[in-house]
Amino acid sequence: MFFIDFILHIDNYIYSIANAVGPWTYLILFLVIFVETGAVILPFLPGDSLLFAAGALAANPKMHFSVLFFGILFFIAAFVGDTCNFFIGRTAGHRLVHHKFFSQFIKEDNIKDAELYFEKYGSTSIILGRYIPIIRTFVPFVAGLSQFPVLSFIKRSFIAALSWTVIAAGSGYLFGNIPFVKTHFSAIILAIVFVTLLPSIITVVKSSRKRK
Repeated sequence: MFFIDFILHIDNYIYSIANAVGPWTYLILFLVIFVETGAVILPFLPGDSLLFAAGALAANPKMHFSVLFFGILFFIAAFVGDTCNFFIGRTAGHRLVHHKFFSQFIKEDNIKDAELYFEKYGSTSIILGRYIPIIRTFVPFVAGLSQFPVLSFIKRSFIAALSWTVIAAGSGYLFGNIPFVKTHFSAIILAIVFVTLLPSIITVVKSSRKRK
């Protein structure tokens, strides 16, 4: 399956994109990160591994990419994406959840998991949720649905986007080109995916037990 192969070999794909389009790589990766949360319906895009791979790309002196520029773009993409998602949930959330077309992408189970996460951690979930795939797409949406205060959301979203960008892209920049990391890149990406998904897996298991 292409999507799984893309995640496992995201470093190769990013290098291919960079070699093919050069500076346009900045725009392409910006759009991927923005769409992951901003579009609501695409929660499966590989945010964490993409930032890590982009950091590794910037650390390679032969590629001539700036990790600082990547960081600024990724922060803006994540912050603006979360904000758009929040206002979509705030203004049209209930209609989208029950809409014939959009309900195919905005799964009720995902909304329930995000609601449980939001209820458990409260406003902190806006920061913590940024580190968990799928959950990070739906927490801003659920915060909007629940009419969470706008200013409070923006403050927490700012912290979440900034810290996530620095940690994920910074880790790739510092460690992505170490020979061991490059040799075992696929295994490391799998570990990143597993660790980031673990909290949402636990939440799903707990919620399914409660339903039973």
